[in-house]
Amino acid sequence: MTLAIAELSMYTAPEVIRNASEAWITHTLELLGVRRERWHDEDLHALFLTPDLLFTQTCGYPLMTALRGRVRLIGRPDFDLPHSAGGEHCSLLLVREDEQRNDLQALRGSRGAANNPDSNTGMNLLRHALAPWQHGGRYFSELHWSGSHRQSLAWLREGRVDLIAVDSVTFAYLALHSPDETSGVRLLQRSAPSPTLPYISSADAAQAQDLREALNLALDQRPDIAATLHIRRVLPAVEADYEVLLDYQREAVEQGLPELHPGR
Repeated sequence: MTLAIAELSMYTAPEVIRNASEAWITHTLELLGVRRERWHDEDLHALFLTPDLLFTQTCGYPLMTALRGRVRLIGRPDFDLPHSAGGEHCSLLLVREDEQRNDLQALRGSRGAANNPDSNTGMNLLRHALAPWQHGGRYFSELHWSGSHRQSLAWLREGRVDLIAVDSVTFAYLALHSPDETSGVRLLQRSAPSPTLPYISSADAAQAQDLREALNLALDQRPDIAATLHIRRVLPAVEADYEVLLDYQREAVEQGLPELHPGR
């Protein structure tokens, strides 16, 4: 196995999570007998498509759009976290604790934030949840792209926006290890469920199975890593598992909200 690039760049905060992910990569590569090559470019799309990619993790929505048929699925994590288990997670729709409005109908016309336009938890699942309450193809009075779930949380806590959607795994990690970042907010509702973020590779099918087995063996041999990341196993996954994300997109379009916010 000559592929060498390995990065886990989806869940990198707080630092204890980043460190555990790095340790998982290191131990997995030791089991495979592969020397790691680091990826220094900030272009994640280029990382996903590099022919030297051993493994990384991507978002489910671009997997089914920009990356569909172009990468090999290794599997998806089975978390042991609130709102994230059994190979599924969701988006948490959050407001400030002092917000008086208590449902999405009442919050129509509010100010929103999302991490980026191709995010499943930040955009696609939020769009699906808001679609029944849109009016004239619009739900928010204004929408701001924050660049990250952590920044969306900061804007919510600062009062710059009224409603956000955050990946349930990200929120759980912050609640455990950086609780100041999740204080002062409350859960309005959960989104529809979604398969967890997939691990991908440029490997062939046999190599992908070897990679999944090595990732799981590393978790078995390093229970401290598994406990920190709250990952039970890496489950097998196929593209069909993620077709539901396009179903959510179609349902939002049918209900009159083809874009989370028009004119972005």
